[in-house]
Amino acid sequence: MRWWKVVGLAGLAGVVATGAVTARAERQRRAYTPEEIRSRLHERVEQARAAESAA
Repeated sequence: MRWWKVVGLAGLAGVVATGAVTARAERQRRAYTPEEIRSRLHERVEQARAAESAA
């Protein structure tokens, strides 16, 4: 095999792997309901306020 074929196949494998990781992250992100997202954001705000008041 010529070196440019190996580089091309490695690039293709990288694109496929990146797509798979992106698709997985998107599925995980969409798995949350709006209420879950809202409650998690409220928790993060409370944690930030607690850390700010402690500092």
